Amino acid sequence: MNNEPVIARIRLNPHSRDVQRDLRDATEMHRTVMRMVPDGLGDSPRSQAGLLYRLDETDTTSTLLVQANRLDSARLPTEYGQADIKSLTPMFTALRKGLAVRYRIVLNPAKRERLPLEAKGKRGRITPLSGADADQWWLRRAADSGLHVHILTPSNMPPIRARKQDLDGMRHSLIRYDGTATVTDPEALHEAVLAGIGRGKPYGAGLLSLAPAPSA
Repeated sequence: MNNEPVIARIRLNPHSRDVQRDLRDATEMHRTVMRMVPDGLGDSPRSQAGLLYRLDETDTTSTLLVQANRLDSARLPTEYGQADIKSLTPMFTALRKGLAVRYRIVLNPAKRERLPLEAKGKRGRITPLSGADADQWWLRRAADSGLHVHILTPSNMPPIRARKQDLDGMRHSLIRYDGTATVTDPEALHEAVLAGIGRGKPYGAGLLSLAPAPSA
């Protein structure tokens, strides 16, 4: 595996039956992107591969971003889409304290229910956050990840459509955040990009995209 990941930008073919299936079912989408990483990665292949992905949709196009330690677009279904793979090393090299950036991330803001003392040893349910609570969740996680957010624009995403619920019964509600920020800790930000942020990574959450912000 490479030390630094690559990212694939795949412009999806809307006429592909495989694409149509994956857009209907997040479980199938996850299965398809996992085909792009090497085999034999053990019990936690997604984590071992460093795989994260996000679907960016407009009125006319659907683009799938896939990040991992190594990717092979030839393993995608035939005519799935046009893939362009680039190293993320130049982006990591450019990170420095005080750098102004634009960001985009899809998140699954959530909190775990606190149980009474008599329920010691048990874990509370995880519930999704929305509105101002979700915004504050992102601001805290961004700060922990080496970003001081200046602007955040939330967009509610379509609810996850997967065949199976998680074992904890959590509903995956996704929110996309776009905005601007300043880098406060390049090392923490590097790690956040590699590991992803928050829950819901198998369903297209957690991939943080960064680009230099235009100068005023």
